[in-house]
Amino acid sequence: MTRARLSVVLVTLNEEERIRQCLESVVWADETIVVDAESQDKTAAIARELTDHVIVRPWPGFAAQKNFGLAQASGDWIFSLDADEIVSPALRAEITAVLEGHGEAAGYAVPRRNIFWGRWVRHGGLYPDWQVRLFRRGRGRFVERAVHESVTIDGAVGRLRGHLEHRSYRDVADFLARADRYASLAADEWIAGGRPSRPLRDLVARPVGRFLGMYVARAGFLDGWRGFLLATLYAYYVLMRSAKIWERARR
Repeated sequence: MTRARLSVVLVTLNEEERIRQCLESVVWADETIVVDAESQDKTAAIARELTDHVIVRPWPGFAAQKNFGLAQASGDWIFSLDADEIVSPALRAEITAVLEGHGEAAGYAVPRRNIFWGRWVRHGGLYPDWQVRLFRRGRGRFVERAVHESVTIDGAVGRLRGHLEHRSYRDVADFLARADRYASLAADEWIAGGRPSRPLRDLVARPVGRFLGMYVARAGFLDGWRGFLLATLYAYYVLMRSAKIWERARR
Protein backbone atom coordinates (compact mmCIF):
# COMPACT_ATOMS: atom_id res chain seq x y z
CA MET A 1 0.00 0.00 0.00
CA THR A 2 1.30 3.46 -0.92
CA ARG A 3 1.98 5.72 2.03
CA ALA A 4 -0.42 8.68 2.18
CA ARG A 5 1.02 12.21 2.01
CA LEU A 6 1.03 14.49 5.05
CA SER A 7 0.70 18.29 5.09
CA VAL A 8 1.64 20.15 8.27
CA VAL A 9 -0.07 23.54 8.58
CA LEU A 10 0.64 26.29 11.11
CA VAL A 11 -0.03 29.99 11.55
CA THR A 12 2.51 32.38 13.07
CA LEU A 13 2.93 35.89 14.44
CA ASN A 14 6.26 37.04 15.90
CA GLU A 15 7.51 33.56 16.81
CA GLU A 16 11.22 33.85 15.94
CA GLU A 17 12.23 32.34 19.29
CA ARG A 18 10.25 29.12 18.82
CA ILE A 19 9.51 28.57 15.14
CA ARG A 20 12.77 26.80 14.25
CA GLN A 21 12.45 24.06 16.85
CA CYS A 22 8.78 23.62 15.92
CA LEU A 23 9.49 23.18 12.20
CA GLU A 24 12.51 20.96 12.79
CA SER A 25 10.22 18.51 14.60
CA VAL A 26 8.21 17.97 11.38
CA VAL A 27 10.91 18.05 8.68
CA TRP A 28 9.83 14.49 7.80
CA ALA A 29 6.39 15.68 6.58
CA ASP A 30 5.72 15.76 2.83
CA GLU A 31 4.65 19.39 2.94
CA THR A 32 4.82 22.15 5.56
CA ILE A 33 2.75 25.31 5.13
CA VAL A 34 3.35 28.39 7.27
CA VAL A 35 0.81 31.23 7.17
CA ASP A 36 2.45 34.25 8.77
CA ALA A 37 0.42 37.26 9.92
CA GLU A 38 2.94 39.92 8.88
CA SER A 39 5.36 39.27 11.72
CA GLN A 40 7.63 42.15 12.70
CA ASP A 41 10.54 39.84 13.59
CA LYS A 42 12.43 37.10 11.75
CA THR A 43 9.67 34.48 11.88
CA ALA A 44 9.02 34.35 8.13
CA ALA A 45 12.73 34.37 7.27
CA ILE A 46 13.47 31.45 9.61
CA ALA A 47 10.45 29.53 8.31
CA ARG A 48 11.71 29.92 4.73
CA GLU A 49 14.93 28.15 5.74
CA LEU A 50 12.86 25.06 6.50
CA THR A 51 9.99 25.16 3.99
CA ASP A 52 9.20 26.65 0.60
CA HIS A 53 5.57 27.20 1.53
CA VAL A 54 5.49 30.44 3.55
CA ILE A 55 2.53 32.74 2.95
CA VAL A 56 2.37 36.23 4.47
CA ARG A 57 -1.08 37.78 4.83
CA PRO A 58 -3.00 40.05 7.25
CA TRP A 59 -4.52 38.55 10.38
CA PRO A 60 -8.28 37.83 9.95
CA GLY A 61 -8.74 35.92 13.21
CA PHE A 62 -7.61 32.55 14.57
CA ALA A 63 -10.08 30.23 12.87
CA ALA A 64 -10.09 32.13 9.57
CA GLN A 65 -6.30 32.13 9.35
CA LYS A 66 -6.06 28.44 10.15
CA ASN A 67 -8.79 27.51 7.69
CA PHE A 68 -6.96 29.48 5.01
CA GLY A 69 -3.89 27.38 5.73
CA LEU A 70 -5.89 24.17 5.48
CA ALA A 71 -7.14 25.23 2.05
CA GLN A 72 -3.53 25.47 0.80
CA ALA A 73 -2.66 21.89 1.78
CA SER A 74 -2.35 19.16 -0.84
CA GLY A 75 -1.65 16.14 1.38
CA ASP A 76 -4.04 13.26 1.99
CA TRP A 77 -3.80 14.01 5.71
CA ILE A 78 -3.31 17.31 7.54
CA PHE A 79 -1.63 17.90 10.88
CA SER A 80 -2.43 21.29 12.44
CA LEU A 81 0.47 22.55 14.54
CA ASP A 82 1.10 25.69 16.59
CA ALA A 83 4.44 27.51 16.62
CA ASP A 84 4.92 26.83 20.33
CA GLU A 85 4.52 23.06 19.90
CA ILE A 86 6.95 20.23 19.10
CA VAL A 87 6.00 16.81 17.70
CA SER A 88 7.60 14.07 19.80
CA PRO A 89 9.32 11.03 18.20
CA ALA A 90 6.56 8.79 19.60
CA LEU A 91 3.84 10.91 18.00
CA ARG A 92 5.74 10.94 14.70
CA ALA A 93 5.81 7.14 14.72
CA GLU A 94 2.06 6.93 15.30
CA ILE A 95 1.30 9.49 12.59
CA THR A 96 3.48 7.51 10.19
CA ALA A 97 1.50 4.37 11.01
CA VAL A 98 -1.74 6.20 10.19
CA LEU A 99 -0.27 7.37 6.87
CA GLU A 100 0.70 3.80 6.04
CA GLY A 101 -2.93 2.77 6.24
CA HIS A 102 -3.26 1.73 9.86
CA GLY A 103 -5.75 4.43 10.80
CA GLU A 104 -9.45 4.14 10.00
CA ALA A 105 -10.83 7.27 11.69
CA ALA A 106 -11.46 10.59 9.94
CA GLY A 107 -9.41 12.42 12.55
CA TYR A 108 -7.26 11.88 15.64
CA ALA A 109 -6.81 13.68 18.95
CA VAL A 110 -3.37 13.79 20.53
CA PRO A 111 -2.37 14.39 24.18
CA ARG A 112 -0.49 17.61 24.84
CA ARG A 113 2.15 18.10 27.52
CA ASN A 114 2.08 21.69 28.72
CA ILE A 115 5.52 22.95 29.73
CA PHE A 116 5.58 25.89 32.12
CA TRP A 117 8.81 27.43 33.40
CA GLY A 118 10.85 24.48 32.20
CA ARG A 119 8.75 21.64 33.58
CA TRP A 120 5.85 19.49 32.40
CA VAL A 121 2.74 20.29 34.45
CA ARG A 122 0.85 17.04 35.00
CA HIS A 123 -2.14 18.17 37.06
CA GLY A 124 -4.69 20.94 37.35
CA GLY A 125 -6.55 19.66 34.30
CA LEU A 126 -3.61 20.53 32.04
CA TYR A 127 -2.80 16.95 31.05
CA PRO A 128 -3.53 15.09 28.83
CA ASP A 129 -5.15 18.21 27.27
CA TRP A 130 -6.51 16.32 24.24
CA GLN A 131 -6.36 18.27 20.97
CA VAL A 132 -7.76 17.14 17.59
CA ARG A 133 -4.89 17.83 15.19
CA LEU A 134 -4.58 15.03 12.61
CA PHE A 135 -7.35 14.56 10.07
CA ARG A 136 -8.05 13.59 6.49
CA ARG A 137 -7.98 16.53 4.08
CA GLY A 138 -11.49 17.85 3.60
CA ARG A 139 -12.80 16.19 6.77
CA GLY A 140 -11.69 18.80 9.32
CA ARG A 141 -12.27 22.52 9.76
CA PHE A 142 -11.76 25.07 12.52
CA VAL A 143 -14.94 26.40 14.09
CA GLU A 144 -15.30 30.15 13.53
CA ARG A 145 -14.78 31.56 17.00
CA ALA A 146 -12.94 34.66 18.18
CA VAL A 147 -10.74 32.66 20.54
CA HIS A 148 -10.13 29.06 21.65
CA GLU A 149 -10.75 27.79 18.15
CA SER A 150 -11.03 24.01 17.70
CA VAL A 151 -11.34 21.51 14.88
CA THR A 152 -14.64 19.89 14.02
CA ILE A 153 -14.36 16.55 12.22
CA ASP A 154 -16.75 15.04 9.71
CA GLY A 155 -16.58 11.45 10.91
CA ALA A 156 -15.14 9.34 13.71
CA VAL A 157 -12.33 10.67 15.90
CA GLY A 158 -9.71 8.33 17.31
CA ARG A 159 -6.86 8.94 19.76
CA LEU A 160 -3.10 8.66 19.50
CA ARG A 161 -0.83 8.25 22.52
CA GLY A 162 2.34 10.04 21.43
CA HIS A 163 2.40 13.57 22.81
CA LEU A 164 2.77 17.11 21.58
CA GLU A 165 5.12 19.19 23.71
CA HIS A 166 3.54 22.59 24.28
CA ARG A 167 5.78 25.46 25.45
CA SER A 168 3.06 28.05 25.75
CA TYR A 169 3.86 31.04 27.96
CA ARG A 170 7.38 32.46 28.06
CA ASP A 171 6.84 34.06 31.48
CA VAL A 172 4.18 35.68 33.67
CA ALA A 173 4.24 38.87 31.59
CA ASP A 174 3.52 36.85 28.46
CA PHE A 175 0.58 35.14 30.19
CA LEU A 176 -0.88 38.45 31.36
CA ALA A 177 -0.54 40.07 27.94
CA ARG A 178 -2.24 37.18 26.21
CA ALA A 179 -4.88 36.88 28.93
CA ASP A 180 -5.87 40.49 28.31
CA ARG A 181 -6.11 39.92 24.55
CA TYR A 182 -8.03 36.64 24.82
CA ALA A 183 -10.36 38.06 27.47
CA SER A 184 -11.29 40.93 25.14
CA LEU A 185 -11.99 38.55 22.25
CA ALA A 186 -14.02 36.21 24.47
CA ALA A 187 -16.02 39.12 25.91
CA ASP A 188 -16.85 40.43 22.43
CA GLU A 189 -18.01 36.97 21.39
CA TRP A 190 -20.08 36.59 24.57
CA ILE A 191 -21.91 39.89 24.02
CA ALA A 192 -22.36 39.27 20.27
CA GLY A 193 -24.01 35.96 21.14
CA GLY A 194 -26.59 37.72 23.31
CA ARG A 195 -25.55 35.94 26.49
CA PRO A 196 -26.43 37.69 29.77
CA SER A 197 -23.99 39.25 32.22
CA ARG A 198 -24.44 38.25 35.86
CA PRO A 199 -21.85 40.27 37.84
CA LEU A 200 -21.99 38.40 41.16
CA ARG A 201 -21.61 34.98 39.57
CA ASP A 202 -19.23 36.01 36.81
CA LEU A 203 -16.96 38.34 38.82
CA VAL A 204 -16.81 36.27 42.01
CA ALA A 205 -18.01 32.70 41.63
CA ARG A 206 -16.39 31.94 38.28
CA PRO A 207 -12.82 33.05 39.17
CA VAL A 208 -12.95 31.34 42.56
CA GLY A 209 -14.38 28.24 40.94
CA ARG A 210 -11.58 28.16 38.37
CA PHE A 211 -8.89 28.41 41.06
CA LEU A 212 -10.43 25.71 43.27
CA GLY A 213 -11.16 23.50 40.29
CA MET A 214 -7.55 23.58 39.08
CA TYR A 215 -5.69 23.69 42.39
CA VAL A 216 -7.88 21.45 44.58
CA ALA A 217 -10.33 19.35 42.55
CA ARG A 218 -7.79 18.54 39.82
CA ALA A 219 -4.83 18.29 42.19
CA GLY A 220 -2.85 21.25 40.86
CA PHE A 221 -1.18 21.41 44.28
CA LEU A 222 0.84 18.35 43.29
CA ASP A 223 2.76 20.54 40.84
CA GLY A 224 4.08 22.70 43.67
CA TRP A 225 4.48 26.43 43.14
CA ARG A 226 3.78 26.03 39.41
CA GLY A 227 0.39 24.54 40.19
CA PHE A 228 -0.50 27.37 42.56
CA LEU A 229 0.71 30.08 40.19
CA LEU A 230 -1.11 28.60 37.19
CA ALA A 231 -4.38 28.21 39.11
CA THR A 232 -4.07 31.85 40.19
CA LEU A 233 -3.29 33.07 36.67
CA TYR A 234 -6.15 31.14 35.08
CA ALA A 235 -8.52 32.51 37.74
CA TYR A 236 -7.24 35.98 36.86
CA TYR A 237 -8.05 35.33 33.20
CA VAL A 238 -11.61 34.35 34.10
CA LEU A 239 -11.93 37.52 36.21
CA MET A 240 -10.67 39.68 33.34
CA ARG A 241 -13.06 38.05 30.91
CA SER A 242 -16.00 38.53 33.27
CA ALA A 243 -15.05 42.16 33.95
CA LYS A 244 -14.85 42.92 30.23
CA ILE A 245 -18.22 41.22 29.64
CA TRP A 246 -19.78 43.30 32.43
CA GLU A 247 -18.18 46.48 31.06
CA ARG A 248 -19.48 45.82 27.54
CA ALA A 249 -22.94 44.91 28.82
CA ARG A 250 -23.19 48.22 30.69
CA ARG A 251 -22.47 50.11 27.49
